[in-house]
Amino acid sequence: MHTTRRFYAALSMLRRCAAGAALATLLGACASPVMAPAINAERIRAVLDNPARAAADRSNDVRRKPEQMLAFIGVRPGMQALDISAAGGYTTELLARAIGAGGVVYGQNPRRDPERAVPAPAAPEGNSNPGAASTPARGAPPPRLSLTDREKNLAAAGGAARLVPLAQSFDNPVPAELADGKLDLVTLMFNYHDFGFMGVDRAQMNRAIFRALKPGGMFIIADHAGRAGTGISESGTLHRIEEAFLRSEVTAAGFRLAARGDFLANPNDPRDRNVPNPPQPKDDFVLKFVKP
Repeated sequence: MHTTRRFYAALSMLRRCAAGAALATLLGACASPVMAPAINAERIRAVLDNPARAAADRSNDVRRKPEQMLAFIGVRPGMQALDISAAGGYTTELLARAIGAGGVVYGQNPRRDPERAVPAPAAPEGNSNPGAASTPARGAPPPRLSLTDREKNLAAAGGAARLVPLAQSFDNPVPAELADGKLDLVTLMFNYHDFGFMGVDRAQMNRAIFRALKPGGMFIIADHAGRAGTGISESGTLHRIEEAFLRSEVTAAGFRLAARGDFLANPNDPRDRNVPNPPQPKDDFVLKFVKP
């Protein structure tokens, strides 16, 4: 009799535990945010065709192929993103428009040295590369926007993510308020190689980015391909970096390589000069790293 009672008491306890575990699982699922679907081709086209985009940006599109880039990244509504080495903000604005209202995109540039003269504006990106749209023969070239210009324009128009210019060092590009798992996406377009001749502590930078991303967060890097065995040694001359070398540095910080994009690749580039000879686009690679 006592054995039977103990059996039914144990069975009742097991049932209560199972019910509690099921409830906890259900509540956890309800509390977890539902991930929005990634941007689709129609939405990307609407972003790129927006008449408010600057003429210089549209010229840059020919070389940069933003349609493929945004799809490769898998931009989602409401993201918190950081664009490192944003410069004038071509990529920063694209991300803000693609992410849409409710998101935030931080555009990072290093603090300016007050002792250094401000360099003269360069020609619009892309015009020096074959295949890019050329500047009209008559009249001034289309003006390039600053991050502050873009911030004001997007805020006035509405419908885009909030754009926030940041002044942070490359060694530590993430502000304190974002340092611990606050970001969904970090991008670094065609400037990782520069950190070689600039003396940036790339290991520290990669660790800071890893720490700032949420689990599953993405670190997207595009750069100019160097020849095998050159590492980052040609960063200040040919402005290139060996892809395998870059991969090894970023994965050393804890990242996992998730995908490689070849939509900017040019296998005919001999990769032995800054500007390829014969004239042609550089061989570029795009890598998607993920924080496990």
